[in-house]
Amino acid sequence: MNARIAIVMGSDSDYKIMHKAVEFVKAFHLEVFVDVVSAHRTPEKLYEFAKNAHTKGIQVIIAAAGGAAHLPGMVASMTSLPVIGVPIKSSNSIDGWDSVLSILQMPSGVPVATVALNGAENAAILALQILASSDKELYQKLIDYKNQLKDSVDLKSEKLKNQL
Repeated sequence: MNARIAIVMGSDSDYKIMHKAVEFVKAFHLEVFVDVVSAHRTPEKLYEFAKNAHTKGIQVIIAAAGGAAHLPGMVASMTSLPVIGVPIKSSNSIDGWDSVLSILQMPSGVPVATVALNGAENAAILALQILASSDKELYQKLIDYKNQLKDSVDLKSEKLKNQL
């Protein structure tokens, strides 16, 4: 495996949100490891993944979960790699707040960087920014991406002004 980013989620239903992160990472021509790892239903698999991710070349983990959302925190408790949590608004959630708070309110010593509810793309951007701190080529690609965002807003601004 040559993936430097792993994306794990508590259920395959989370992929309808997390595919945005997968596609974003792939757009930067990086491999991504993707799997379903349930903190509650497959704890042994969770342990194996979290304890050994660094030995497989993984440098950043994105973990998504809905409801009680224990996956990101449990992964973070078993690795020293950076973990980015994506709270998912699931069918059994309390409007997503249970997921947000479960991921956001980690105890001291076990940080999880938390993005917005269903914020898969921002999780991918943050993971790439972490990698770019030691990868000049990736850093330049992110600068180009940010410039494209700026140009897009400038174009929309001009279009709006021309409509008035």
